[in-house]
Amino acid sequence: MSGTVKTFPENAFYDEMKKLMDVLGKDEKVPETFGSTITSIHRIPGDASTRRYYRITSDGKSYIAMQMEAFSEHGNELPFLRVQRHLAEAKVEVPQILDMDPKRGYILLEDLGDMTLLRRLQEVSNVDVERHLYERVIDQLIQLQVFASPEKKPSNIQAYQLRFDHEKLMWEMNFTFEHFYNLHLKREMSTPDKKAMLDGFSEICTKLAAQPTVLAHRDFHSRNIMVSGERLVMIDFQDARMGPAQYDLVSLLKDSYYQLEESQIKGLIHYYIARYEAISGKSLNRDEFFYMFDLMSVQRNFKAIGSFASFLNRRGNATYLKYIGNTFENIRRTLLKYPQYSPLREGLFHYYYF
Repeated sequence: MSGTVKTFPENAFYDEMKKLMDVLGKDEKVPETFGSTITSIHRIPGDASTRRYYRITSDGKSYIAMQMEAFSEHGNELPFLRVQRHLAEAKVEVPQILDMDPKRGYILLEDLGDMTLLRRLQEVSNVDVERHLYERVIDQLIQLQVFASPEKKPSNIQAYQLRFDHEKLMWEMNFTFEHFYNLHLKREMSTPDKKAMLDGFSEICTKLAAQPTVLAHRDFHSRNIMVSGERLVMIDFQDARMGPAQYDLVSLLKDSYYQLEESQIKGLIHYYIARYEAISGKSLNRDEFFYMFDLMSVQRNFKAIGSFASFLNRRGNATYLKYIGNTFENIRRTLLKYPQYSPLREGLFHYYYF
């Protein structure tokens, strides 16, 4: 029920954490200690959102405090909290929630450490180790798609009411034209060129919107998977919605932050198909799946470019611009496979490079 709040046991540490949040909400300066139970406080880098994160230690244990706008209106139904419960019930690895206060916009989480999948990949010694790590992540993705989707887990969760339909997919394409080409590059496109590109994207989005759907994490890349001991834990899942199975797989394998060899991608797609069929009991058409994977990669990567540009346009954050080149290369290589989309490819790269 909207607006309700889960209660946690009374605890001196939890009480002092709420008081600390009041202090942090008013002052950018972070105290070294606080009260009688909090022995250290450190601001840590967060994601691409406006949320703030702190690593807190108390009695030899470490926690992560997440601070955002107050969510009293939503309570336990805040998308982050609702999706977290939904995924945890489906035995998908997500962070444990230890405490929260909607009025303060505060959630206390278990500390998963600093090792993202991206950082772990920097340490791999060969392609076999890389492949094995990705296979484990794919196993978690299939757990989500099979056991946290409507067929196996009926629910009134809002994510089931949201879908990557043609309108939503095309909205994302227009978002990138606005934030990347118009606002960032200051490009002026001719009407025929813009129409050719939008027609190409519309055809792609029509095909994607016609695909069967599963619950999609929506931002399933190497920065949003934590490696904590033997666990691979998904974070930043609050925007989940229904979409093609390829959506999250593309986010993982055609990641803007980490480039896999094409042969590795192909092998991992085959691994995904085999595992998905074994666990779900459904058969997948391999040729169709690979084709839709490619179309999804064009749409998903183009949307990512718009997001990177929007971080600069809206927040003055230029950090993510360096990933645009890799992401455009993903699009270029994919579109070269399909001559029917030559007008789209030529238009995108003409206005990108020139």
